[in-house]
Amino acid sequence: MAIEFETIRKEGLSVQIANAIRDAILGGRLSGEEKLPSEAELAERFGVSRSTVREALKRLAAQNLIRSERGSSGGAFVNRLTWEEAKADLVTTTRLLIGMNGIPFEDAIEARFALEAAALPLAAKNATDSQLSEMRREIGCQNDPATNDEDFCGSDVRFHSAIAEASGNPLLAFQLSAAFEAMQPLMNMLVYRLRDRERIVRFHRALADALERQDGSLAAAHLEELWAYTRELAAQRREPRPD
Repeated sequence: MAIEFETIRKEGLSVQIANAIRDAILGGRLSGEEKLPSEAELAERFGVSRSTVREALKRLAAQNLIRSERGSSGGAFVNRLTWEEAKADLVTTTRLLIGMNGIPFEDAIEARFALEAAALPLAAKNATDSQLSEMRREIGCQNDPATNDEDFCGSDVRFHSAIAEASGNPLLAFQLSAAFEAMQPLMNMLVYRLRDRERIVRFHRALADALERQDGSLAAAHLEELWAYTRELAAQRREPRPD
């Protein structure tokens, strides 16, 4: 276990120890599934009591960075974070940031479409038949009159997430999918009474057609049209209602 220890001050010892181990995990000096030294070994290495080490490990476990296993081969192990777990955390954090900090609706729209625009050239180049088929399935769902508003919103997220996956870049797809899941439901539910579902379907079909033709520039143009339409809906939403 390679951790660079700085001099530990007397106050907040458990926090400082937890931060040192956390930094080692984030810096790659501790890898996923690696076993940490025992409490006694950590206490000796840090020059603190075992109870202080135990408190530090509890902090790390609360952050889902480590887990404890019992038995003769048990101990504290570094968790290997999955993509789905990381995405769920990012979705939650993004929604909290938007909701608690009063981020304007227009700023959320701008961020969401700017992120997707960055992925379109890669999606046009790398989209597979399976990913294109997934987009077509979601368009079919959205075009079905029996699809209610909530399911339409869910299909909208899945359609754009399929574009993110089609980029072929796992980190970009992760960030985009999390952004869509965090922001798109909010956007949809705020303007769904105003939007023309048939028009949304046409935008989505045009996007899928452009990606199938591997035409990134045309896809970008259609995304810009969808972006402009969403801004139009946002403006209508701000207009005062007639008495």
